[in-house]
Amino acid sequence: MALLQRSIQVGWQLRVFFTEDVFSPANPLLQSVLAGPRKALVVLEDSLAQAQPDLAERVTDYFRAHAGQVRLVRPPLFVAGGERAKNSQTIINDLLAHLHRHHIDRHSYLVAIGGGALLDVAGFAAATAHRGVRLVRIPTTTLSQADSGVGIKNGLNAFGQKNFMGTFAPPFAVINDFNLLATLPPRDKRAGYVEALKVACVRDAAFFTEIETAADQLAAFHPPALKRLIYRCAELHLDHIATGGDPFETGSARPLDFGHWAAHKLEMLSHSRLSHGEAVAIGIALDVLYSRNLGWLDAASADRILKLLERLGFSLFAGELLNDDSGGVARILDGLEEFREHLGGELSITLLRRIGRAEETHTMQPALVLEAVQELRRRAGHP
Repeated sequence: MALLQRSIQVGWQLRVFFTEDVFSPANPLLQSVLAGPRKALVVLEDSLAQAQPDLAERVTDYFRAHAGQVRLVRPPLFVAGGERAKNSQTIINDLLAHLHRHHIDRHSYLVAIGGGALLDVAGFAAATAHRGVRLVRIPTTTLSQADSGVGIKNGLNAFGQKNFMGTFAPPFAVINDFNLLATLPPRDKRAGYVEALKVACVRDAAFFTEIETAADQLAAFHPPALKRLIYRCAELHLDHIATGGDPFETGSARPLDFGHWAAHKLEMLSHSRLSHGEAVAIGIALDVLYSRNLGWLDAASADRILKLLERLGFSLFAGELLNDDSGGVARILDGLEEFREHLGGELSITLLRRIGRAEETHTMQPALVLEAVQELRRRAGHP
């Protein structure tokens, strides 16, 4: 037997910029990020283009003003957002075809403007075309600015499972423009709050208290409170990616997926009636009660978390929690095995010991899960 072995280390700079009016010709940030002279293809979420009818023109005008730095290969390409985008093989194929048609190479840029699902689809295309073209994300929802848009994962849904297909590929840069959130409906503006509460629960008790203190302002979408939440949540996510020791998740521990095993299953069971943020709120509530019933988390802390979720405007129950399969087994429990398979190893579920301190468990007791489901049902007054 013979063996050749080398250690390979790759360094990444994960940059998240915060600005306002990113497409004002007087704002130099984007053109400085797109170090040129290079080419760029811009994809724009169609619902955002409808909500801000002048946005596509502003994007085009920006690139025209900085034509010496970077060339826009065509007007912004409108692409569907939301889970419909992640469920569609046609959309990813069309996007790859545009990258090919316009000769977007590894020194060119794909600039994606939209919510987390659109960024996932664009990120998958960027990571797989030529084994990786430069992706610049411009997230346009609170959830993507605070969480999904600043990470290094891309995913597509397939075979009835969320994010079955995907890549780990750090973006070239992320640009958060608070003004792009202005036209979001309340449901979407609220969605990012749950990811901030999640990371506070598992990593930062002081941030949890800060969210509690600002809860009324956040519920009213007060701009300074919203900006602070997005910034701190993004910072904590970047800290975890950079210092957690497993950025590409080769192991099974995933503390930032607290509440997500049930959330992913609820999204699929509801056929995306529940948004990701709404499903995560329920998933967190479920695992908070499970942590308490297991004797890990004290009752007062569990109640604080549930009440804060409700103060922020989230419902903690959905009828899909009561769905059974043909054998009478709760379908939500399938989420545990699907989550284990997605991790590629043993089951690892993040639970709470206290606010700000998480711990992994490798077993979940179905009876305790269903007990938590029933408590959430009673709390919601569901028959």
